[in-house]
Amino acid sequence: MSFQRTRMSADRTLMSVIRTSLSLIGFGFTIFQFFQKLRDQNVVMHAGAARNFGIALVGLGIVMLIGGIIYHIQFMLHLRHQRDAMIADGLVHGESQFPVSLTLLTAIILLLIGVTAIVSMIFNIGPFG
Repeated sequence: MSFQRTRMSADRTLMSVIRTSLSLIGFGFTIFQFFQKLRDQNVVMHAGAARNFGIALVGLGIVMLIGGIIYHIQFMLHLRHQRDAMIADGLVHGESQFPVSLTLLTAIILLLIGVTAIVSMIFNIGPFG
């Protein structure tokens, strides 16, 4: 049971990284789009600083998400190796398997969306352009 609690704790940690990076990506994209629309309507002539700030926020969200995913994978591999060693020593039963982490899948999907958003912002292509 302690392995399952530790695994769920790691998932909660990754969820907090997902929430923070989602906020950064969403806020950065919103700032970018808002000032892009103002520039397109000739309300603001130079929106370069706001555009760069929006791109920086999205980039920060992506970098934070990549770090969280890497940390989560490393931690889960270490936990899995520790569990296998304890099973080999006969300290715990190895009847249950570690299921796929839905939190990790969600983080990877958000990472793909974030990368698509920043490519769209920088090169003005893609579904968000």
